[in-house]
Amino acid sequence: MSPKKTVLDDVTISRAIVETFSREFQDAMDIDVAIGGAGPSGMTAAYYLAKQGVRTVIFEKSLRPGGGMPGGGMMFNTIVIQPEAKSILDEFGVRTREYQPGYFVADALETSSALCLKAIQAGVKIFNLVCIEDVMIRENDRVTGLVLNWSAVEMANLHVDPLSIRSKVVIDATGHAAEICQIIVKKLAGKLFTENGSIMGEKSMWAEVAEGKILENTKEIYPGLIVAGMSANAVMGTHRMGPIFGGMLLSGKKAAEIALKIIR
Repeated sequence: MSPKKTVLDDVTISRAIVETFSREFQDAMDIDVAIGGAGPSGMTAAYYLAKQGVRTVIFEKSLRPGGGMPGGGMMFNTIVIQPEAKSILDEFGVRTREYQPGYFVADALETSSALCLKAIQAGVKIFNLVCIEDVMIRENDRVTGLVLNWSAVEMANLHVDPLSIRSKVVIDATGHAAEICQIIVKKLAGKLFTENGSIMGEKSMWAEVAEGKILENTKEIYPGLIVAGMSANAVMGTHRMGPIFGGMLLSGKKAAEIALKIIR
């Protein structure tokens, strides 16, 4: 006997989406850690935080998570990682192959997909197509949340007021642009914990130096604000690293450890 066929109703489908999304967005308005950017460092940080029971949400302005990782190097969707970071990919179940001593290769799409899947399964909520328009700064000049809008609103340059969410810690993992740090410096005249109090600026590509510095640069860069991944190197005036992603993963993990210390 064949199973009874479900009669689908378009309005019920729409209602399911609107009601579920609205509930999840309201749940994200008062959280432990808010992360800007669903690139490799942001998703890695979120995964390790969620594993510790920390309520963590990522806001990603583009349509898909992954940052620059899916493009690999010059659209060859293969990435390189060093041995120090291989254990992280092993934990995420990503297959790697040793190219030569000190160099492992992985599929860029498998890696970015695994980071996204494992983060969500650990309890992370990712809101894509949401941009960070401003930050909330309250007592003791501390970052206490983010001000959000739809990416389409920003792209169309529409005058639409944003909404706010509160968090105990914010992580800027927005990549080369360091968008949250830019807001602190440009809009709020805030002084970052850098040599000149501002964004030092990204230098030309030099993987060896950039990978060596990224963990040192991953830190609380303003009260309540941690910088991770390529944002960390851009803010601290270090070279970019290109399509090697071990440092990005390690930076995300360290950002999670710093956030845990601040919260607890």
